[in-house]
Formats: sequence, structure tokens, C-alpha cells
Amino acid sequence: MSFITQYMVNQGVPQETVILILMLPIVATIIAFGRQIIGVRGFGVYAPLIITFAFLATGLKYGLAIFIVILLVGTLMRFLVRYIRLLYLPRMAIVLTAVALAILAIFLEGAYSGRKGLISASIFAILIMITLVEKFVAVQTERGAREAIILTIETLFLSVVCYWVVTSIWLRNLVFIYPFWIIFGAVIINILLGKWTGLRLSEYWRFREVIKKIELPQQK
Repeated sequence: MSFITQYMVNQGVPQETVILILMLPIVATIIAFGRQIIGVRGFGVYAPLIITFAFLATGLKYGLAIFIVILLVGTLMRFLVRYIRLLYLPRMAIVLTAVALAILAIFLEGAYSGRKGLISASIFAILIMITLVEKFVAVQTERGAREAIILTIETLFLSVVCYWVVTSIWLRNLVFIYPFWIIFGAVIINILLGKWTGLRLSEYWRFREVIKKIELPQQK
């Protein structure tokens, strides 16, 4: 399969594109591992995955700043707009309008202070992060602000870990040279994860008092 990847590059397919596509199974596996074994929930698999690749386009520092601003503005506008008693879609349109203005303000500050990395951030990466505003607001409405914040922090944690993995030069070279083995290994790991029936690591901490009560009679 390495001959196929090399052939595509020789025919004009960007090597970066090939590598990033081959990184998708790795990123998805890391997210699945974090959820099934560690107990990090986040916003499913798709949200941490697309945020990871958005960070690759914007850079981690500016990506985190933009993401946090988007969520803060979206949350603030949700609280302000709910008093107008609008239907859901018009309400979300107003929230997204406020988020767009906030992004313009970020670019204005970047242009004024000469932050080249900020003003050159990819519009597609920013749009990807903006699409998560609706999901964040929906979780706030259904489960409360505390749960939404926890899920957001967990999603960011997974995204940052995946970002560090994807930017590893050693792993990028390995994926390009041995794509079949990387994909095959990711599939095998996910099959094992799918059959996992034990407690997650976070659940050992969450139910530690119950576990102690169960273990004490057994020790006696």
C-alpha cells in the first residue's frame, strides 16, 4: 500500500493530504480509547476529530483562543436572546451572527497587533469550530451549563492530545511508509475496544466508595 501512497504523491496528490487522511483512523482510535478505557466523554467522536484538524489549520495557540471566544460569545448570546422568546432557528441565527462579529473583532485585533499567524487562520477551520456552537448551546439547554462546560473541556483535552499525535514527525513518516499496517492496527484496536466490558478508569474514581465497600467483605 505504500506504493499506492507514493504513486498518488507522484501524480500530484499533496503528500500532506494523504498523511492527514491516513491519520484519521489513528485520531478516531485515540478518541475511542479515551472514551471506552479512560472515560473521557466529550462531544462524541466527530467533534474532537474535526477540532483536531481545525487546530492543524490555525495552529494550537490561535485555535484554542478562537474556540474559547466562539463558545463564550455563543453562551452569552444564548442567555441574552432567550428573553426575546424567539423560535429556535432564528435564535441560533442571531447567536451565529454575534459569533461572526466576534471573529471579525479577533481578526481586527490580529491585524492591529501584527499577529500574522492569527490573521492568516483558515476560514474553513474557523467555520468548523463555529458549527459546534449549536451543539454546545443544545447541551446547555438539555443538560445545563455545568455539563456543557465539562463536555467542552473533555472535548478540548482529546483534541489537544490528538493534535500532538498528528503533528509528530515520526508518526507522520510511519503512516506514509506503512499505511496498511497502521490502518490494520487501528481496526484491531477498535475491535478490542468494542468488546471491552470492564469499568472505565474514571469510574474507578467515581465509584471508589462503592468499590471499597465491596472489597472489604471479600478481604475478611
